[in-house]
This record gives sequence, structure tokens and C-alpha cells, in this order.
Amino acid sequence: MSTPPPPSQPPSGGFGAPQDPPPAQPPGPPAPPQQPPTQPAYGYPQQPEPGYGYPQQPGTPPPFGPPTTPMYSPQPPAGGAGGGGNDVRTQLMIVGAALLAIVLIVGGGFWYVSGDGDGRNDTADGGPAKPGDDKSQPGAGGTEKVPANTKSKVLLNQPSPTPDEMVQVPGSWLTDTTYVKSDVYKIVGYNLVDGGKKWEVPLPGELCGATPHVTDKKSAVLFRPAKPTPEAKYPPCTEVAVIDLEAGKLVWTGNAKSATSGDKPVSYYEVTLSGQTVAAGGSSGGAAWNLADGKSLWLPKTDGEGCRDAGYAGGEALAVIRKCGQSSTPTLYAQVLDPATGAPQSSYKLSAGIDYASIVSTKPLIVAADVGKTAKNATGVSDLFVVDPAGQLKARISLSSGNFGGECKTEVERCFGFVVGNGKLYLPSYEHQGQDPYGKTNELLSFDLETGKQTNEAAPAGERYKLFPLRMDGSNIIAYKEPPYDKGGQIVSIDGKTMKETVLMENPSDKTTQRIETAYSPDHHEYRYHNGKLFLARTTVKKPHSSTSDPEYIFSSFTAS
Repeated sequence: MSTPPPPSQPPSGGFGAPQDPPPAQPPGPPAPPQQPPTQPAYGYPQQPEPGYGYPQQPGTPPPFGPPTTPMYSPQPPAGGAGGGGNDVRTQLMIVGAALLAIVLIVGGGFWYVSGDGDGRNDTADGGPAKPGDDKSQPGAGGTEKVPANTKSKVLLNQPSPTPDEMVQVPGSWLTDTTYVKSDVYKIVGYNLVDGGKKWEVPLPGELCGATPHVTDKKSAVLFRPAKPTPEAKYPPCTEVAVIDLEAGKLVWTGNAKSATSGDKPVSYYEVTLSGQTVAAGGSSGGAAWNLADGKSLWLPKTDGEGCRDAGYAGGEALAVIRKCGQSSTPTLYAQVLDPATGAPQSSYKLSAGIDYASIVSTKPLIVAADVGKTAKNATGVSDLFVVDPAGQLKARISLSSGNFGGECKTEVERCFGFVVGNGKLYLPSYEHQGQDPYGKTNELLSFDLETGKQTNEAAPAGERYKLFPLRMDGSNIIAYKEPPYDKGGQIVSIDGKTMKETVLMENPSDKTTQRIETAYSPDHHEYRYHNGKLFLARTTVKKPHSSTSDPEYIFSSFTAS
């Protein structure tokens, strides 16, 4: 069965011009009305980030203006071993800096409440994907080192393909030696020395989904079985493949049929990876395969109550949002699964009236939903539910005050700006006026996952910069800082114990380079940082709507030395 054609979309633009909108939603239950996304000035509006084939309509920016919240009292950092005079002076300096930052924030009218992976279970940008392992404990630090020279230079700006119709290109992965990027009907590997092409893997049709998770230097994608034709302009997204990111080859490809699909393979919205299990979900249910050989682990199925696996989330564990009943009034369950069989190991029933839910983290299990359509600024999510291993609610975190950033879509594994580690959930504050009357700023905040309460810690972005967390690096948080108009962006490592920032990379501030960089945004595009290399990538491409548009790139990259 072919998917319906997408609605008409606005045209693509240049660096700071409107970008390619997302493609049409695959067949399935209608999406609820979307809140406008948080829009820091990256050159908005843009195409959706990490895009792994999850279409959404772009929104409009919310009105500017500082939210109102009470002030919190900063605390000194947790004590370490030794505790000599230098440690005391260091702590006092940190506390003083924190107090100064708070004074500056208050003066601006804004107050607050209270490495190197081994290739196994890694993230798309090479860092460890296990926030629960030893490296994620407070004080353990991370594996990303400060380059000898943090001032970066452009590595490669790869010109964008220009197909007449919009084509999805979701998927980016960064290993120790290779940057891998999906392209039009292919996946391409580039070396990290000069950005030269290493290999290319052709595909019979358009890519329509990808997971950022990596196991044994392999990851998974979804693609269509054929290119569009006049008779079948939108082939269904039925094919699953595993790609070897180092060797540059498809390990296997496959699809699945359900009891109700007849001879036609089932279509999927999204794909994920947890350990040795590849799982894909959609409106007809979910299926899974063994990573190494593509052996089927389970097929799409529904039970007597009309329950089906709507979508999966991977990483350290495998979890699912299971929908039961009528699509207009579904009952949702968040479950942790046995990755070998798909059998539930725990199950949490969400409240009635929640039509869509996303999974922010699988271990611990954290579920996001827009309860009663009360989301504000943290787009598409008003509440986060922290679920214990027995399937019981441990804590509920409310974001509906409007003081917080971050974003969740209607798909299961598509939340941005939320990072989990050190027993906490890290997220950006919503942007607000700083001391500089012409610039916005924000902070990195956190919630305690045991209590669901906001902590009293904050890492300020600095005047006219805005922080966006990307991932954990051991107990540190890797974040991108969106620059003001006259600076380049930065990659920083924030100490999970002290919230002290260390700059890992600062990009060039010349007008041309800055204009290219700010055409991307971390909540709408794919950002991958590892070992002094930063890649910013698009997830859709199309011929520019005007011959006078700025040059467009499928990805841009920077290197520090």
C-alpha cells in the first residue's frame, strides 16, 4: 500500500532563509495539533532535527519575553576527596562565580526556581551511550579531551544535492575514523582528515528513517524499496537495513509481514537499536531482527484488545509505547522489553486522554507526554514520568510552567534537548533576555530523577549565547552553544558535579562561516561531536527555490587540533 502524498510545503532557502520543511507523515493515526517549537535564532525556520524520517510541520516561534519564576539559592559543589586549602578556595571561587551569574541573570529580568566509545552501544557521535555505567557517576568525568587548539577551522562543507522533489536524508554517525551521512538514495562515508569520500553504499529507494544508536560499529536505517514513479510516487517505507559504519557495506536488509498485511510488507515510522536487537515500529505494529544476521525476532501483531507496538526506543535498554483500543481514544502503555523476545519486563499505564507519548530514556525509563495540551515552550511535552524497574511511577516532572526548553514529537523516540545522567535529567531553560538588550541567553538546568524536583544547579550559557545539551560524556554533559551574530558556535563540556564549563571547540566568526553554521539548529538538525570534530547535517534536501539563494550544504563540519 503506498503512502498518501504529502501536503504542499514551503520552498527551501539559504543559510538564514526558511529551510526545507519535513516530508509527509506516513499513513497512521492523525497527529495531534503541534505546539510551536522552541526557536532560538539559528536561522529559523528549519527542517526537523535529527529527522530520522519523522515528519513534522514547522511551527512559528513563540513570543519573546522572560518567563517569571522565583529565584533559587546556589549551593557549593559536592566535596571531593582530600579537601585541602586549595579545594576550599576552588569551591569558594565556584560559588562566587555562580552568585555573580545569578546576579547577572536577575539583573536581566530572569529568575529561577529553587569519548571515546569502543563501538559497542555507542551514540551516533562516538560517545558512550550508557548513562548508568561507572563513567556516568558524579566525579568520574568523561573521555572527550580538550584539543591543543580549541579554535576550529572548517573541515568540509559538502554541497547539497538538488532534487526537484524533496528527498529525506536522515542519519548521521561519527566514529573514530569516519563520518557517515545518508544522502539521496545512498549512504556515504567520509574520512576525518580532510573530509574526503571513503565509500558509498547505494540504496534502491529513499531513506525514511535512521537510529542514532550504534552497536559493534553498526547502525540501522529504514528505506523505501524503490524510487518514485508516476504510478507510485510515494513507495511505502518497508525495508530495514543494518550498515557497517567502518567497512561501508550493508550487513543485511529485510522486511516483515503481519497477519493482516497479506503479501505486502508492513510500513514503519521509525527504527531503533538496543544491543543486538534492531526494532522498527509503525501504525501496524512493530517487528525486530538480530543485528548480526537479520534473523527475525518477532513480527507485528495485535491482541484481542487491539494492542500494537507503536514505536520503540533503544540504547541501553529496549522500550516500547504500546497502543491499545481505538486510535481516537487509545490507552497507552510504556514497557521495557526483553530484547531477545519482545516480552514485557515491566509495564506502566499512562493516564487516560494521552494520545501520544515519547520515550526520553530507556534506562531509567522516562516517558514524555503533553498532558491536557498544556505544554508550553518545552514543545510537545508538559510532563515527564520517571518509571522504576517494576513499572511503578517514581517521579513526575512538570515542564508546563514555560520556563524550560526541549522538544518532543509524536513519534516514540524523537525528543531533543533532554539528556540523562548522574541520576538527573538535564535540559535547557527557555531563552530569555540577558544583560545585553540585543541578545537572548539561557541556562542548563536539571531535575533529580529520584524526587522529580528541580535541583538548584545551573550552568549559564553566557551573554548572547544559548546552550543546548547534546549527550552525556561519562558524568559530563556535551552541549552546543548557539552563537550571537558576530561569533562562532561552541562545543562545551559541562562538569556534572560542579556545572563548570570547559570549551572544547570554538568555531570561526567570519561572516561567511558564521552564516553557514547558523543555518543549522541542534533541535532541528543532526549534530555530532567527537574528538575535536563537529558535523552539522540536514535531514531533507531539495532544489533551492531561488537561483539567488545562498549555497546549501547537506552537511558542514569543523575540526579543532
